[in-house]
Amino acid sequence: MNRHSYNAIAEDWDAARATLSRHEPAFLDRLLIDMPLAGKILDLGCGTGRPIAEFLLKRGFHVTGVDQAEDLLALARQRLPQGRWLQARMESFEPDETYDGAVIWDSLFHIPRAQHAPILEKIVDCLRPGAKLMLTVGGSAHPAFTDTMFGHTFFYDSLTPEQTVSALTALGSVIEHAEFINPPTRGRDKGRYGIVARVA
Repeated sequence: MNRHSYNAIAEDWDAARATLSRHEPAFLDRLLIDMPLAGKILDLGCGTGRPIAEFLLKRGFHVTGVDQAEDLLALARQRLPQGRWLQARMESFEPDETYDGAVIWDSLFHIPRAQHAPILEKIVDCLRPGAKLMLTVGGSAHPAFTDTMFGHTFFYDSLTPEQTVSALTALGSVIEHAEFINPPTRGRDKGRYGIVARVA
């Protein structure tokens, strides 16, 4: 889902996501607290690898990036050859190792919400005890919808922040930090909510 649209805007998306946003450094700091040196991090929905995987790789972590859009991955492989880049859909990806941390940043809300809990369970299961997961979800209750970006159509759907926290808690994770990155408005913006959770 959204693969063809992301392939179509690969260059524009790469240029738009060149640097970390205002909120991202603080979330990354929380993710990396107590992370082993040269730890292994899974980035699910990694896009071009920029800026988050790039940030992690520059700090000596080993990153496995997963995305369904081959044109985004081509840019990641070209710019960041030290990363491991795998083409797969989030719903069907099966981790083949244990990780010290995971990122699902601005990607889970492109997947139908019925798949969110199974994806979260799969990722929690591949993390070592004490590892952390950093993710974003939609910021409000709403039906699935489509919107446009750089002239192409994208699908969006999400559990609410409360439902996502409940799903993670049911998996034995402890919520260490959660906040609105941008609150929902009465208009087009459904909001975005960031979470850092620790695997018990």
